[in-house]
Amino acid sequence: MPLNILIVDDSAVMRKLLVRMLGLCGVPVGDIVQAGNGQEGLDALAKGKYDLVLVDINMPVMDGDQMVQAMRGKPEWSKLPVIYISSESSATRIEMLIRSGAGFVHKPFVPEILRETILGLVGGDGN
Repeated sequence: MPLNILIVDDSAVMRKLLVRMLGLCGVPVGDIVQAGNGQEGLDALAKGKYDLVLVDINMPVMDGDQMVQAMRGKPEWSKLPVIYISSESSATRIEMLIRSGAGFVHKPFVPEILRETILGLVGGDGN
């Protein structure tokens, strides 16, 4: 079953790259919606149905941590799989994110890492 995915990143170039990587990684993809910050991401969540959120950490207006905290506070979004896509280098912070139930992919990355992380969170074999 194709995954409807929300990409939240302040860089239009990174959002475009993520769309391309999703096409290359072999995971079945449905609709992809993009947002430029955490607030726009929450607005998009309110308007659509998603199977996965890919979110950057450092963004203006509302960062990825704040967005995910807001998501976890809403019953309808509390179990939605989240993968942080970030250049974060603090091992302690990355471990905290993973312990919270989120996935983490370090920028830069290759499609295989993205696929492995997605399948680890949402399951399936990618076909």
